[in-house]
Amino acid sequence: MQERHRLGEEEITRELFRPLVTTTPMMWVGFIGLGAVLAIFVFAVSWMFYWGLGVTGLSRPNMWGFMIVNFVFWIGISHAGVMISAILRLTQAEWRRPVTRAAEVMTIFSLMTAMLHPVIHTGRPWRTLYWVFPYDFWRNLWPDVRGPLVWDPSAILTYLTGSTLFLYTTMIPDMALARDRTTGWRRVLYTILALGWRGNERQWKMQTIAGFLLSGLILPVFVSVHSIVSWDFAVSLVPTWHATVFAPYFVIGAIHSGVSAVVTLMALMRWLFRFDHYIRLEHFDAIGRLLIAVGTGWLWFFLLDIFFAIYPQEARELEIMQFRLFQWPFNVLTALIFIFGYFIPVPIWIFQRFRRNVKIMFWTSILVNVGMWAERYWLIKPGLMRKYEFTFDWNWYRPSIVELSIVLGSFALVGFLLLVFSKIFPPISVWEEKEGQHFAQQLQVGKRVVNAIVREF
Repeated sequence: MQERHRLGEEEITRELFRPLVTTTPMMWVGFIGLGAVLAIFVFAVSWMFYWGLGVTGLSRPNMWGFMIVNFVFWIGISHAGVMISAILRLTQAEWRRPVTRAAEVMTIFSLMTAMLHPVIHTGRPWRTLYWVFPYDFWRNLWPDVRGPLVWDPSAILTYLTGSTLFLYTTMIPDMALARDRTTGWRRVLYTILALGWRGNERQWKMQTIAGFLLSGLILPVFVSVHSIVSWDFAVSLVPTWHATVFAPYFVIGAIHSGVSAVVTLMALMRWLFRFDHYIRLEHFDAIGRLLIAVGTGWLWFFLLDIFFAIYPQEARELEIMQFRLFQWPFNVLTALIFIFGYFIPVPIWIFQRFRRNVKIMFWTSILVNVGMWAERYWLIKPGLMRKYEFTFDWNWYRPSIVELSIVLGSFALVGFLLLVFSKIFPPISVWEEKEGQHFAQQLQVGKRVVNAIVREF
């Protein structure tokens, strides 16, 4: 990258390890604020477990509500980590270095939070386990292995396992560095996690090969996870759900919200940890360019989904699409999705001076995810409310304070886990930053000296 600051190895180590040894007032505010919301989340879930699902707004035919909307949203956020890490690592993009680890960690915590929601949604999770394990083969009742609801757990667990291995492989050299600089319980922890890393040539070679292999292997899993989530809806008979465009539409939407979440995280890390030398304006510039393409792709599939619902001229499809577009409150949601998801952020990102403004990038990325959460709700709820043909089977969904607390708590959970992670492990890869400094050189081109990356293969 052209604006890299020349830093010594010792200086990089000291600055990137700073969050592990010092807790700033802003971090304390984060811990206390997020912890308080998390306590409300735990209370709401406990209340629901005690009194049952009746304390929520769920009722027939609205058996899926905020919790499933949240599940789809967090699965989408989790796509950013692999998208940025694997693809940019394979293409050797230099601007990946300060953002990959935070994005990978966000993937893991988002997936864990997403997996929590179907479990909570059962109302009695311990009974779910009782029904499933051990499976009662003697009753000759078999799950339909052709259904995406059966594929979901295996795809998400595979993605979680792969993402964890992917993150861990890149963290081993930093664990060894931390091991050599700490004492007490931290030294014991880092010694175990470093797996005897000494930094010899063979270990570096194995680590590099493992990183490339995992990057290549995780990409198909990354695409399949949200495709399978989309098929949970697409293979049903609910009007406006059974669209063939759902798989790519969900994947591009996931990337749009996930990469925007990475921008939010980059801005927060720059402010909280004072990482100005590492997360630079040129990184926001590069990711802003990427978001213009991703956002435009998402808008295309969003319009295509509307077109596919109208094109067959089926009465029930038309009726629900009219319900989505013109009736309260979904007409307001439609406007919010368009305005927050595309028409405010993307025109702003076209201009370089806005892409290089951290505050503008932060707030536009927040707007995108408000719009994308609304889009998930807009996709799921109208079809369920008008699922059946007869009007006496129609019903409104009004989320209770329990569901609102669970939604807010899920955001607090991911934020709290990210803060805890930054107190134990360096949030930016130390060895990759040093490697970037090693590759950075200045070359004489004509009468000018330009910054360049020189790498041997």
